[in-house]
Amino acid sequence: MEQINNIQIVPCTSSNYLKPFRVHYSQNGTMKSWDFMRTHDSVSVLIFNTTLHCFILVKQFRPAVYMCEWEKSQPKPAEETGSEGSEAAAPPEEKGDAENHPQLPPASAGVTYELCAGLVDKPHLSLEEIARQEVLEECGYDVPASKLRRITSYRSGVGVTGAKQTMFYAEVSDENRVGEGGGEPQEGELIEVVKVPLHEAMNFAYDENIPKTMGVIFSFIWFHSNMLSKYKISTNV
Repeated sequence: MEQINNIQIVPCTSSNYLKPFRVHYSQNGTMKSWDFMRTHDSVSVLIFNTTLHCFILVKQFRPAVYMCEWEKSQPKPAEETGSEGSEAAAPPEEKGDAENHPQLPPASAGVTYELCAGLVDKPHLSLEEIARQEVLEECGYDVPASKLRRITSYRSGVGVTGAKQTMFYAEVSDENRVGEGGGEPQEGELIEVVKVPLHEAMNFAYDENIPKTMGVIFSFIWFHSNMLSKYKISTNV
């Protein structure tokens, strides 16, 4: 997963997932404009294994996260540092080949822990059915759509995309596991299935040294508030 090389940054002229727009509008008599991306809504699933008393997360390399870390690792321009004659790093879109840069961060800088999730891009399927497919493909558990419990839905990336994500909860057991998971290789997915023991979950959620999405943090807190008494297990908080 962490053998990342041959990195090249090129302009994105078309995409099946993101479409950039600029909207002009008047608010309280003041003309404004805003740039945004149109993208798909999504689903996510908090998976709890009742056999092992652990949460099932996925771990994968995220290029967007990696490039944010790449930019932070570059020397600051001379006008920001106050030094003269120092050569500023070219921005990614001008650099072209990021791999040749001497300060390229390790691939682990772009790896994050996440809930099992996927895009809502199949109009003929319900949200529950899409979530069920993602659980099977990414984590290897076969869970009936009827067993998925809807937690809530919310807007993610409100400043850029405004897309809606719907979060579900699924209880599984080792009997439900029918495969290794790992995503769909033909779609370019390379996913590692990760187990987080219930008694370590809250420490995991609040540990800033563990790169994770807000969905992981929120869902662990939700479970702690709504489901913990069912299992009567003490947790580290």
